[in-house]
Amino acid sequence: MSTTTAVETTVAETRRETSRRTLVQAVRDAMAEAMRRDPSVLVMGEDVGPNGGVFRATEGLYEEFGPERVIDTPLAESGIVGTAIGMAMTGWRPVVEIQFMGFVYPAINQILAHAARMRNRTRGRFGVPMVIRMPYGGGIHAPEHHSESYEALFVHSPGIKVVVPSTPADAKGLLLEAIFDDDPVLFLEPKRIYRSSRDEVPEGSHRVPIGPARLARKGRDVTLIAWGAMVPQALAAAELLARDGVEAEVLDLRTLDPMDRGAIVESVGRTGRAVVVHEAPRQAGVGAEISALIMERCLLQLLAPVRRVTGFDTVMPLARMERLYLPHRDRIVAAVRETLEF
Repeated sequence: MSTTTAVETTVAETRRETSRRTLVQAVRDAMAEAMRRDPSVLVMGEDVGPNGGVFRATEGLYEEFGPERVIDTPLAESGIVGTAIGMAMTGWRPVVEIQFMGFVYPAINQILAHAARMRNRTRGRFGVPMVIRMPYGGGIHAPEHHSESYEALFVHSPGIKVVVPSTPADAKGLLLEAIFDDDPVLFLEPKRIYRSSRDEVPEGSHRVPIGPARLARKGRDVTLIAWGAMVPQALAAAELLARDGVEAEVLDLRTLDPMDRGAIVESVGRTGRAVVVHEAPRQAGVGAEISALIMERCLLQLLAPVRRVTGFDTVMPLARMERLYLPHRDRIVAAVRETLEF
């Protein structure tokens, strides 16, 4: 599906009754909608029951669906994910919550060695229809292991889809699509923008296809490619650049695997310049893959080298230094100006 078609489809789907929701409320709405529609959908994780989760993303689900479908688990990520894999292979559709991305390390073996490989291992006899939700990224002044942005670990591994919404409407639509996907989906929720704004979100069964990117802003001079909490920063940079007559296009990937390579090539082929923005470390980040794609497919259209605005190749610092680490509007604007002056 082309980017234009995807955008038109999303617009058409939103011509229905809507309500203003935050991103975390939209996540909660998607789980509730799926659980009402399909009794095989259940939620499991640490403190997801009466407490409603550390960010209250599951608030109210325990009261509506009970302890058999909203399951509080021990503090054991490998056990949580391993149990969910077995359940997914035997008829359930579990939605697993890992409280923070930095807590997922004990479960990586289960995710990459089993969930991602099961369809291939069984020659298609078994799928693993499960979602692993993880709040990720910095920006909330959290302690160590609470601000990781290591999506590249999972994008590098075949067999698992990686989704990163940046708007409430996409959070609901993509999560519903993920829950009813027949293969495992890693659903990364940028907690920095969980409650930063309210936007219109369609009621009911609002679905957004996994794969197509979203054209968040049209432009002709440079393409800004971002996802998650970096999309608002890219849009803010585009607004600032517009004051000087620079028209920046903003492409929200939404899905890192499968990646909408066609949308990237089409946009950069038109603008001739690209700046990739992500908060993960620079070295071997997803931005490196995007840069290589652009160089391979758009070399003759490029007017300047691809620039990357990223986090640094170090552990996310604690609260006092966090702002220095995270990409922000001014760093993006500076990178754009470098491409324009090349």
